[in-house]
Amino acid sequence: MATKSPIDPELVRELAQLLNETDLTEIEVEKGDLRVRVARTITATVQVPAAAPAYAAAPAPVAAAPAEGKPAVAHPGTVPSPMVGTAYRRPSPDAKPFVEIGSVVKAGERVLLVEAMKTFNDIVAPRAGTVVAIMVEDGQPVEYGEPLLVIE
Repeated sequence: MATKSPIDPELVRELAQLLNETDLTEIEVEKGDLRVRVARTITATVQVPAAAPAYAAAPAPVAAAPAEGKPAVAHPGTVPSPMVGTAYRRPSPDAKPFVEIGSVVKAGERVLLVEAMKTFNDIVAPRAGTVVAIMVEDGQPVEYGEPLLVIE
């Protein structure tokens, strides 16, 4: 027996339309036990300077966190948040973090947790490599699509 979803798709469409009309990036409506949040990400075009000559020194290190209020440069190894929630770098407050800058990870290895609606969701490495930047602190709220860390 199928249960009907408590979320009204028409309400979500109306909220999304309202976002477009007002240039807001997110809107949240709460009624009783039901809470609906619609958010969109704004992408910025970033110009990257021409590649350095082959004899140049090693590439510059990636910053540990983007500047406040400025979008992070799109890096092919960026792991974005798949949902809105709270990011946790460790499985429990007294445990060591899943990864640190410099940690070598395998594809599919857990690197963070994002708690959403009282459910902890594993965030796994999409590819093998070395963690070169971590953009979130333990317990920090995150948005959908927000960069969490970078794996090179």
